[in-house]
Amino acid sequence: MTDTFPVLDLRDAAGPEEARAEFLHRLRKAVHEVGFFQLVGHGVEDADDMLELTRRFFALPEADRLALNILDSPLFRGYSELGREHTRGVPDQRQQLDIGPEQPERQPEPGDPAYRCLIGRNQWPASMPELRPAVESWITRLTDLSHRLLRLLLESLDAPAGFLDDVVDPDPQIHLKLLHYPGPAQAGEDAGEGQGTGIHNDLGLLTLLVQDGNGGLQVAVEDDQFADVPVIPGAFVVNLGELLEVATRGYVRATLHRVVRPAPGVNRYSIPFFYNPRLDATMQPLPSPYVESAGGVVDVADNPLFALYGDNVMKGLIRSFPDIVARHHPTLAAVAGSRSS
Repeated sequence: MTDTFPVLDLRDAAGPEEARAEFLHRLRKAVHEVGFFQLVGHGVEDADDMLELTRRFFALPEADRLALNILDSPLFRGYSELGREHTRGVPDQRQQLDIGPEQPERQPEPGDPAYRCLIGRNQWPASMPELRPAVESWITRLTDLSHRLLRLLLESLDAPAGFLDDVVDPDPQIHLKLLHYPGPAQAGEDAGEGQGTGIHNDLGLLTLLVQDGNGGLQVAVEDDQFADVPVIPGAFVVNLGELLEVATRGYVRATLHRVVRPAPGVNRYSIPFFYNPRLDATMQPLPSPYVESAGGVVDVADNPLFALYGDNVMKGLIRSFPDIVARHHPTLAAVAGSRSS
C-alpha cells in the first residue's frame, strides 16, 4: 500500500532543478488524487521522544489528567476521557489532550463571533512540567515546516507560493492533540463498532501526523473503500483540510479518513498537528490553472464548507463536543443538536 500513499522526500525540494521539478509534480499528483502522502527528509528528528512523552502523559494518575478536564474549558482544550469527543454522533474510543495557541485570556464582548471563544491559554499537567516546553518546541518547528510545505504545494499548482501567507500570518490557528487509543479490555467488548476515530475530514489547511508502530489510520481511497496507511519510521503522514479544498475549488482533496480501535491489550499513540488559517481569515480561490478548471466544491447535507476558518472550525467543535457546548456556550446548544447526527 505504500504506492497508494506516495513517500516524498523534502530534501528533493531543495535539490537540483530536476529533482525539485519531480518533487513538485509528485506533490501535485498526491494532493489531487489521494489527499494523503508521507513526508521524509523534513529534519524533525525527535518524533520518538514526543511519542514517549505522550505515553508518559497518559500513564499519569487519572486524577492528574482529570485536573485538566476539557469539560472545564470553554476553549475546548484539555484532557478528554474515552468517548468525550464524538464523530458523526458516535463517541470516539480514545483519550486525548487538546492544545491550541498559547494566548492571553480574553473576555467575550457583545457581538463577538462564536469563534472568539477559542482564544486563551492551555491546560498543562503540574506533575509533568517537561511536557509544556517539549510541546511548544514541537509546535514551533511543525508550524515552520507546515508553512514551507504549504508554499511548495501552491508552487506545485502553478500558483504564487506566497498567496496564502496573509491567511496564516501572523498567528495561524494551530491545534495539536496527544492521542491514546487503548484496545478493548477483552475481545467482543462493545467499542463503538471499533471506532477509534470515526470517518471525517480535517477542517483547515494541513495535518502532519506522527503515529507509532501499531497503525490503525485508514483512508477512503476509492468509492469509500478504506486502505491502511503504512507506518514509516520518521515520516509524517500529511493530509489536506477542507479550507484547501475550498481554495482550490475541489482540485485538492480533503479526503475522508478514520482510525480503527486497536486489538484487545494493544495501545496506540499518535500526535496530529493541524495547521490552519487565522480564525478571522477567509479563503479565496487560488490563481492556478488547475483550480480554474476544477469542478468546484460540493457541499453535502451534513457538512457545509465555510470559507471563513473560524466558522468552519466551530462547525466541527459544535458537533464533536456537545457537552462542552451545553455547559459553556448554551446559545450554540441548539446548533450542536442539529449537527451531531
